[in-house]
Amino acid sequence: MVKITSWSRHQVLLALEVAFVVLFLAGVGMLHVPAALMVGGVLGAVATEREMTRQAPVQRHRKGAEG
Repeated sequence: MVKITSWSRHQVLLALEVAFVVLFLAGVGMLHVPAALMVGGVLGAVATEREMTRQAPVQRHRKGAEG
């Protein structure tokens, strides 16, 4: 059975952000393709860094610590 859930506020904002970025890159690509590729690469790196900062940091175990 498939459970259908409603979209959260975060998911809606993410979908809107992706749509605006795609439209922006399409517009830049109509004027100058290499510029669109460079801007797309920069925005991809920024998006990757943003997602990596949302994840919880990994806690390292200290020597002699139990558990």
